[in-house]
Amino acid sequence: MTRWAVLTGRGFTGPGGGRWNTVPVPMEWRGTSVQVCGQWPLVAGSARPRSGVPLGRDLANQNGTSVCCDPISYFEDGLIANPSALILGKPGLGKSSIAVRILLGLSARGVTPMVPGDLKPDYADVIAGLGGQIIRVGRGLGQINVLDPGAMAEAADTIGGTAGARLRQEATDRALEMVAALIAIVRRQPVTDHEELLLAAALNHLMTHTAPQIPTLPDLATLLEEGPEPLRIATLARGDETVYREVADPVQKSLQAVIRGPLGATFAGQTTTAIPLSSHGVCVDISAIGERDERLTAAVMLAAWADAFGAMEAAAALADAGHAPLRTFLVVLDEMWRALRLGAGLPDRMDAITRINRTLGLGQLMLTHTLADLESMASEADQRKARGFAERAGMVLCAGLPRRELDELSRVVRLSEPEIDMVSSWSTPPSWAPRRGDGGRPATPPGAGKVLIKVGGRAGIPVKVELTDTELRLHDTNSRWHTTSPGVPAGEPAPPAARPGPGTPW
Repeated sequence: MTRWAVLTGRGFTGPGGGRWNTVPVPMEWRGTSVQVCGQWPLVAGSARPRSGVPLGRDLANQNGTSVCCDPISYFEDGLIANPSALILGKPGLGKSSIAVRILLGLSARGVTPMVPGDLKPDYADVIAGLGGQIIRVGRGLGQINVLDPGAMAEAADTIGGTAGARLRQEATDRALEMVAALIAIVRRQPVTDHEELLLAAALNHLMTHTAPQIPTLPDLATLLEEGPEPLRIATLARGDETVYREVADPVQKSLQAVIRGPLGATFAGQTTTAIPLSSHGVCVDISAIGERDERLTAAVMLAAWADAFGAMEAAAALADAGHAPLRTFLVVLDEMWRALRLGAGLPDRMDAITRINRTLGLGQLMLTHTLADLESMASEADQRKARGFAERAGMVLCAGLPRRELDELSRVVRLSEPEIDMVSSWSTPPSWAPRRGDGGRPATPPGAGKVLIKVGGRAGIPVKVELTDTELRLHDTNSRWHTTSPGVPAGEPAPPAARPGPGTPW
């Protein structure tokens, strides 16, 4: 009786057959229907997520399977409950470059990027490349009128009726918050309840009696000095000038300190560049403000956030009223540690953003070095708020971090021992022998561009991101170290040989 070989998944069994102990996995590639047309169905799937922006190649797969990731796509597909991502990592390992990859990928889907406070700047060239609006603020560069309703007034005029009136009142309330914040920054303590009531009455009077002219802080100071009847009613003066002055004078003194002091050059006039509702993206570049000028930095960041979120709320109101298509925004909050340490209401503002982002139709990227940065504020209440940022984030992306920081992060995001070992190895510096890349550039650190994607209790996905030529050109955080070379005058471009080649990793 003849015994025939039987074909199995590992080869033929029986005489003349042969079986493989290990079946090699074929290489996997991903492309568009134009690039790989005609190859269906000779394709294979992958267990890695295909939802979102192509982030990089899977380090756990020898074939380098591509991995896609961004907080908005994951949220829309039900993979996460909150459209936000927290990116952690030591300096120089690619946090902001990963954010740029996500920003560019989402912009191709029609998501509008918003960077309400670019401190370095890392995103101005990127937003400019997308045709967005760059707003530069600093001493001698531009002004912000915190009483200007901006995009919210434009939307209110378009909508009209009760909904438009509500939007205008929301703009007035935002102006009140900003005036109170500026006074608190100058005083180094918050305004009192009766002072806030006086400011509210003054702003409501200004908004209704100065149209169509947009009032400024000097107009507010003049109104406080005149003291019309609505303001006296708010202070319970009852015809007594002394009572009114007891409440108004401290506010007036602080307001004069804002107008005539170091903040006046930025906040005493009309807004230089407004945020347009139709913009393809917005970046408020505040890199011209020195790091030691903490009061001006805090004030500008608060004002920029107020304008940016006012514009996004105006866009949502127009969409709700049927006057414009629904828009989705991506807010990038880089260098979070600086914003949190500045205080002045910034932790509260950031806390509110992380709680209402789904309602506003926006996703967010929050970037900082370590979890310890989020707990570096003096106030215990602010520390609890900062920890909540990490706990509420839909996903956490970990670049290279020391083991001690990863142990602390494990209290918020479950990390296995192999994951901790892998991420900590990415923070290891290169060898003592310096290596040089193309054009004499220093070689990149071993862990640069490597990130672990953690979503809930799922096992992390290690990814290696490689930047394209366009990304490298638009986003170079080390430009000051190689834009010039010996014999090349400052301000002129480096020789072409100093430019990296296609697909060059960090």
